[in-house]
Amino acid sequence: MKQGIIFDMDGTLWDSAENVAASWTKVVQKEYRADRVITEQEIQSVMGKTMDQIAAILFGELSQEKQEELLAHCCKEENEYLRAHGGVLYPKLEETLQQLQKDYRLYIVSNCQSGYIEAFLEHYGFCGYFEDIECFGNNGLDKGTNIRRLMDRNHLQQAVYVGDIQGDYDASSKAGVQFIHAAYGFGTIKEKVPKIHAISELPEIVKNVW
Repeated sequence: MKQGIIFDMDGTLWDSAENVAASWTKVVQKEYRADRVITEQEIQSVMGKTMDQIAAILFGELSQEKQEELLAHCCKEENEYLRAHGGVLYPKLEETLQQLQKDYRLYIVSNCQSGYIEAFLEHYGFCGYFEDIECFGNNGLDKGTNIRRLMDRNHLQQAVYVGDIQGDYDASSKAGVQFIHAAYGFGTIKEKVPKIHAISELPEIVKNVW
């Protein structure tokens, strides 16, 4: 039986908020307001939301057209910055991926822009660990739909989604897959679900999911 582990990005595999904030501030001060600083806390507060939702929250005073234009420039700068500088990996991430890869197929689905996952993979040389990726920026679809699309095109018979916020759980439910809460991340889950307090706990916990 083909089994897969599908990962969320932010709050699950890494924390890129500080570097995302730095890259966005650079763009915003140049193109919008010289006194506007995008903080790490602001970025953390919108992690997991789709890019259009983030634009509305952070740049709500602008027209939708201006939001989209500014966001596009922020995301372009962000991808380049992260590809060069990376973020903060959660402890023992690579060792855990190496262990999981022996028994499961590994994937990533995120609500991020196109190029964000690739920047993560390229900076750390992680491309060999993941067989496929998908994101909101590629097709404008919600996370639950993208989880299901990824499963279908990779012919996965069973999968578990690993994420850190309620929206991740909701997406896994929509996709009809199991869920493990990365409790070290940015959010909490209302439902009672399996949880890990470090990514290194995942190999043991995932054994009991199916």
